[in-house]
Amino acid sequence: MKAVVWHGIGDIRLDEVPEPTIQDPHDAIVHITRSAICGTDLHFVRGTMAPMVEGTILGHEAVGVVSQVGDAVRGFSPGDRVVINSTISCGACRYCRMGQTAQCDVANPNGPQAGTSFFGGPQSTGPVDGLQAEYVRVPWAQNTMHPLPDNVSDEQAILLSDIFPTGWFGAELAGVRRGDVVVVFGAGIVGQFAAASAYKQGAGRVIVVDGHETRLAAALAQHCEVVDYNREDPVQAILDLTNGIGADAVIDAVGVDAERPKHGPAAVTDEQAAAFDAEVQQVAPDASPDGFGEQQQWKPGDGPSQVAKWAVASVAKYGRIGIIGVYGPTAQSYPIGEAMNKNLTIRMGNCDHHSVTPPLIDMVAAGQFDPTALITEHEGIGSAIAAYEAFDRREPGWIKVELTDLTA
Repeated sequence: MKAVVWHGIGDIRLDEVPEPTIQDPHDAIVHITRSAICGTDLHFVRGTMAPMVEGTILGHEAVGVVSQVGDAVRGFSPGDRVVINSTISCGACRYCRMGQTAQCDVANPNGPQAGTSFFGGPQSTGPVDGLQAEYVRVPWAQNTMHPLPDNVSDEQAILLSDIFPTGWFGAELAGVRRGDVVVVFGAGIVGQFAAASAYKQGAGRVIVVDGHETRLAAALAQHCEVVDYNREDPVQAILDLTNGIGADAVIDAVGVDAERPKHGPAAVTDEQAAAFDAEVQQVAPDASPDGFGEQQQWKPGDGPSQVAKWAVASVAKYGRIGIIGVYGPTAQSYPIGEAMNKNLTIRMGNCDHHSVTPPLIDMVAAGQFDPTALITEHEGIGSAIAAYEAFDRREPGWIKVELTDLTA
């Protein structure tokens, strides 16, 4: 079967690989009908999340049909249509019982202190082969899959595998309350769902900050107020929009691959640029700072702590920050002193998919929210590498890439 496989920084390929088999009684094998490319996948190719294990299949979003279950899997049968959680959890440890499934004590093969285990990730997460393939092995299947109702389409369900739950979780981390002014940094697909989730959780206003016009247009279509950081200083704009107070809650949906402004009033000084360049070297020491090839493919973001700095500066005193943008262990820069002096509450982490997702499935099934308008590209797996490249280059209009034909 075909699969998208990581071979090195700047090197992913569409390979022919063996079909997976049951390795543990808690496993299931799922025939994938929809997968997707996520911004997190790009971190692995750019080198801002490492180390990866060569040969790992990428991808952590999928919908499919169960084809086989292990002897210990109860509640699922071959033929069941399912959405697969991006994070893996056993369902029996104390963290799973508290709904904190991203920190399952059992799922990560590296042990209980290793943290989140998810599909298609670096060595520290397993590694567990990912979901951009025709068939996949799902460990701890009983707690890592959800059955889908007939009135939720595959196209709707693919956004329930990671993106919608993660956006919702970001709003929860930020403690969104009724009437809040919420700022979302990043208008990629996670930021779009964080904005939608903030509204659903009661926000009175949502302000979205990004530097790409097509992404800002998508946020505007959700009736968000938008700020282009290449035209305005985003911190000053947020203060101006809030009578000098700042936001009640901020969601960082960007993470370590943030880009610094290239022009406008927020453009960095030479001294700030040098500091950011040093951060890039620390965060991604094995990556190419200029990218690979003539088009500078797989270039790390050039402002790793840019959004962290903006978030702390733009939130009100006693405000709340939720971080769902990915920061790897090598990211060491954070404006901790300024945050402390403002009495901020900062929460962060990977989404507890198993406990967050079920109400969102019900929301979509009830017609209360249709996420599919935010899917902008539909590609077969035969075009997956080209799709990765276009997504990595932040091509205009490329917000979310769905992989629709996994058999090619």
